[in-house]
Amino acid sequence: MNYSKKFLVKPGSKLHLPEIDSGFKDEHHSRDKAAAATAEQVERMARLQYLLYADGRRSLLVVLQALDAGGKDGTIRHLFGSMNPQGTVVVPFKQPSAVELAHDFLWRAHMRAPARGEVVIFNRSHYEDVLVVRVRNLAPAEVWSKRFDQINAFEKLLAENGTRILKFYLHISPDEQLHRFEKRLEEADKHWKISESDYSERQFWPQYIEAYEEAIERTSTEWAPWFVIPSDHKWFRNLAISHIIADAMDEMGMSLPPARVDIAAIRQMYENARRHPIELKGKKGD
Repeated sequence: MNYSKKFLVKPGSKLHLPEIDSGFKDEHHSRDKAAAATAEQVERMARLQYLLYADGRRSLLVVLQALDAGGKDGTIRHLFGSMNPQGTVVVPFKQPSAVELAHDFLWRAHMRAPARGEVVIFNRSHYEDVLVVRVRNLAPAEVWSKRFDQINAFEKLLAENGTRILKFYLHISPDEQLHRFEKRLEEADKHWKISESDYSERQFWPQYIEAYEEAIERTSTEWAPWFVIPSDHKWFRNLAISHIIADAMDEMGMSLPPARVDIAAIRQMYENARRHPIELKGKKGD
């Protein structure tokens, strides 16, 4: 299945998240059935990231958004762990600092946008300023409603300067979220993840769904598309996202740069070095 087409939110289309099956898993019936296919895509991603880093002309920005326990951390851990840390950066978007609040809402996103040759993953993102801000009434509608056009312009600027942008909404059901909250309670090594806000924000589920629907509808563009990924099954989430990212990177037209030196001359230097090994002498008295 072409997951890029299956889960794409087409620009200008309407989105009704409750109508999308968050438990969809295609023909795969279990984690074990999908493991080999996912491993293949993760290996493709790592190989293409090496090419992206060497090519140095393009960059990739991956945006991950979800409700609490949606799986953003797990997605990052499973899909990007094999990439070279020199060219891969994860940026968590937490409550903005005083310095960030003193600037326009896109300032902190632009500060962490990828340089050429980089893969950058936003764990949450600039979209918090049309989601949380809206649901919790942190800014009036006349403020956050203008931000959709500003986001589109910002992302188009990045795209026109060589950044491929892929945005993923990790779609889980309320029941699955509560199940994951239960697991956090049962497993001591996950207690650090527990927050009272998990439950206080859960009561706003319908409002968040409405906010996500409008945000995705108004900002899924040809240059920065949104994908709604069924994520009740973590292993299927990983498979689908890895497919989409690897396919997108494959389309970026990257190539290894030419050698910066005369290879024949360097080869001759190497052969000379082999014929004349360096002799290491011990210190007196050894």
